[in-house]
Amino acid sequence: MLQEIIKDEIRKLKPILSEYGIELERFLAKGTTSYIFLGTFNNERVIIKYQRPDTPRKTLKREARILEILKGRNITGDLVSYMQLGGRELLIRKYVDGEPLIKALPKKRDILKIAGKAYTLDILGIDHGQIQGGKHIIIGDDVWIIDFEKASTERKPRNLTSAMAMLFLSNNVISRRISDEYRIMEDFRKILRSALREYKISKDIKKVMEVLSTL
Repeated sequence: MLQEIIKDEIRKLKPILSEYGIELERFLAKGTTSYIFLGTFNNERVIIKYQRPDTPRKTLKREARILEILKGRNITGDLVSYMQLGGRELLIRKYVDGEPLIKALPKKRDILKIAGKAYTLDILGIDHGQIQGGKHIIIGDDVWIIDFEKASTERKPRNLTSAMAMLFLSNNVISRRISDEYRIMEDFRKILRSALREYKISKDIKKVMEVLSTL
């Protein structure tokens, strides 16, 4: 059933996107509110998110606004375009290459980049909302944070503290993998917790980065 729906969506979308110089290549996934496709634009790969017809939730406009704020900051794939087609939202952003953190073992430089980019989101007043799951952090030649559909500029940002909890303080597959690889001891966790408590007050990332640098 889904296969037939996707074929029909591709058939309808392809000629429309081609008018904008975007080539739709293939279906990638069915998201909570959208179908996700891979395409190309100006010889670069792009992600195409098209609102599913069976969901009334419109989240892509909010994501587009946040991607505009983040444009050029090397945190996520830059926004290419946002539009509505027949009342359904369509968002196109640049593709970022890599593997989800939940499946990868981050190097020390990756961990430092995760902290730095989560901190930038905090300073910009953007709360990702799902950063703690590990599915929305991509590890490749660089580190990327993707999928800002549930992000908000209204909530208090907790990106850095959520990311550090996921990596080191919570009991999950990611933290266990990192703990084994880097031989994380309870002393490290205590020092990190202390640095994070200070960060919540001061919003100064320096001590957190100093702790991470000892890995």
